[in-house]
Amino acid sequence: MSDFIAKNPDFRRAATAVFDAQTAMRTLGISIARLDPGEAELAMAYSAAYAQQNGFVHAGIITAGLDNACGIAAYTLMAPGAAILTVEFKTNLLAPAKGERF
Repeated sequence: MSDFIAKNPDFRRAATAVFDAQTAMRTLGISIARLDPGEAELAMAYSAAYAQQNGFVHAGIITAGLDNACGIAAYTLMAPGAAILTVEFKTNLLAPAKGERF
């Protein structure tokens, strides 16, 4: 549980609706695993369809989910009627995306 306070008492429904409207996340099999004010945990199962040449999940797939998790986490703290759109982010990967669930 986070120490953040949501400005929208219905933030879970609002954030889930924004997430569900993104066909890219459905295409990649990414779903919301946990949602709290200021926090969004997304998850996806391994799929060889999204692997790079060494069998790891491609960094572009991982960062697509990360971009979305950050946006949805921020959205949980916004007032009703707000909108999100990424304008910039940077990612440092510490290890290859190897496993069954991300």
